[in-house]
Amino acid sequence: MGTELAGLIRADLAALTNDASRLAVAPAIDAGRIGQAAPSGGFSFAQTMKDAVTSVDQDQQVASEKMAAVESGKSDDLVGAMLSSQQANLSFSMLMQVRNKVMGAMDELLKLPV
Repeated sequence: MGTELAGLIRADLAALTNDASRLAVAPAIDAGRIGQAAPSGGFSFAQTMKDAVTSVDQDQQVASEKMAAVESGKSDDLVGAMLSSQQANLSFSMLMQVRNKVMGAMDELLKLPV
């Protein structure tokens, strides 16, 4: 069992290393919006997460403003308000999934024997 687990960890580590080197060669994200360059020249995970939270918050604020405008009668763009609301909901759900994956990975790392 221990050998199988070690093999799985090595395979995951190799896959992550390949992904990291692929991203280092050609980043797939827009550096202007998410993941500002860290002082070391790479991307900071903490900054990327802060940018993602800010983006989700902005989506939620836009959706709230559009819904308030429809409710008060200032706008009749109900479809646009609903689309904004769904976009905010999906971006929040995605952020929560990323958070859950990170927390699960941290739990697995804490369980590893030293």
